[in-house]
Amino acid sequence: MADSRDIYDPAFVKQVFDKCSDKYIAFSYICSMGFTERWREQCVAALGADADLRVGYDLMAGTGEAWPHLMASHPSIERIVAVDISSGMHSRAMERLHTMRAHRIEFIEDDVLASNLPDSSADFVISTFGLKTFNAAQHAQLAALTARVLKPGGRFACIEASDPKGWILRWLYLFHLKFVLPMIERIFLRGAQDFSMIGTYSTTFGDASQFVGMLRSEGLDARFGKAFFGCATIASGHKPV
Repeated sequence: MADSRDIYDPAFVKQVFDKCSDKYIAFSYICSMGFTERWREQCVAALGADADLRVGYDLMAGTGEAWPHLMASHPSIERIVAVDISSGMHSRAMERLHTMRAHRIEFIEDDVLASNLPDSSADFVISTFGLKTFNAAQHAQLAALTARVLKPGGRFACIEASDPKGWILRWLYLFHLKFVLPMIERIFLRGAQDFSMIGTYSTTFGDASQFVGMLRSEGLDARFGKAFFGCATIASGHKPV
């Protein structure tokens, strides 16, 4: 029987990440063999070391694992507004990683695309591993949101696990996402089927190239980049002054 679930419906996305939030940090690090942490660092670097960043948004912020990289690279940051639909992910972030940074982090529990973020209010917008939970129409909305909330000259960077087409070991990467992750979940997580959904999102996503085109159509100076042979891809750039 065909799967009739809309995996991009905000309510569905929320329940997936609420349920897996408790083990998300350890599971994602171990099952990516540490690459997710390196890719977050690369995403932050794509904002540019010379940028004077004060206030910005972390969209689909998850467990906030990008925040230490942001604050280390840009000590000028005064406030990060984390927007995520999963209260479970944010609770885990503050409990595990960011108690000492709480005064610099504001959390908005909301569907990013339905949130009422002010125009021209951000020096930066970042997103690490959140793009995959949107379909093409939602990506277009996200591109418009990014352009709207950035100040002139503001920077943005988004990274997502991607399909490394053309890489000689692509088959091994896809095997890991489609078969190894579900097997680990069945054995160690009692068949919860939440983490295997992350693999489904990743393999369905493709790469960030189409999103880059959407950002450009919103008037942003956007570029496409690859990490580790295209196993992750980056959309980054700035809003023209």
